[in-house]
Amino acid sequence: MSFASHPLILGIESSCDDTSAAVIRGPSVLSNVVANQALHAEMGGVVPEWASRAHLAKISPVVQSALDKAEILASELDAVAYTLGPGLQGSLHVGASFAKALAWALGIPSIPVHHMRAHILAHVLEPGPPPAYPFLCLTVSGGHTQLVKVNHPNNMEVLGQTLDDAAGEAFDKVAKLIGLSY
Repeated sequence: MSFASHPLILGIESSCDDTSAAVIRGPSVLSNVVANQALHAEMGGVVPEWASRAHLAKISPVVQSALDKAEILASELDAVAYTLGPGLQGSLHVGASFAKALAWALGIPSIPVHHMRAHILAHVLEPGPPPAYPFLCLTVSGGHTQLVKVNHPNNMEVLGQTLDDAAGEAFDKVAKLIGLSY
């Protein structure tokens, strides 16, 4: 895989209930589009089957909106990245299938991205000084929790992770107990 110094990449995220697409060129975010699924609020949490069906309905318009807001054509992309997991299997399948099919149609690479590693590195895109390595990070995302020693963006050591209940589930339960909405 050979890229220009600042590749143009479409990223697709579908690990839970939000359908998201963003276009980046190197460190610059050109667009970021998120379609929320308010339909889960009435259930007090995500219904996996509803989530995957909503992704099917929303992924194409969300991706097109991200391309439009970035003022680019799909044919200009250098790669398509997508969330590999962890997450809801049906939701992940929708995003991965769309990303792989688009990349194949354009003759460009598709790049699987680990959901939890992406959470750790997302702040690197924000303005400001980069973090001092190594550092410890606790990632809490829905049903997945990890304690990670981050030696470098490409060198992470998982010290512990979800075996049963995740920290995110505890946050959700406490929020319900104190009357916070979904």
